[in-house]
Amino acid sequence: MASSNSNQGLSKYVTLISSDGFEFVVLREAACISGAIKKMLDPKSSFKESTDGRCFFEEINGIVLEKVAEYFYYNYKNRNREDVPDMDIPPELCLELLMAADFLDSELSFPWILHFN
Repeated sequence: MASSNSNQGLSKYVTLISSDGFEFVVLREAACISGAIKKMLDPKSSFKESTDGRCFFEEINGIVLEKVAEYFYYNYKNRNREDVPDMDIPPELCLELLMAADFLDSELSFPWILHFN
């Protein structure tokens, strides 16, 4: 008897698409620190994103979504570390990144946005 795996058949990667058409291919596990993305990709949901693995964000432009994707990997890479170095955040992106973090319902929200140069 084959064991059932809830992630069977799901791609290891997802595509995040910005309002201006830029696409970022991100490790699914890294992207799912966002509560919104996790819900969108849940195979039990009725969201289209759960079947095609493509998440379109009309509210987030490419520059901001690129930094969000960068943060997903930064968080994923450092998830088990206690001495996590600060991530460079351009000051001019701080407000937009904070709004994106709120929209994406990320576990990160405020801490990562406060460490900018």
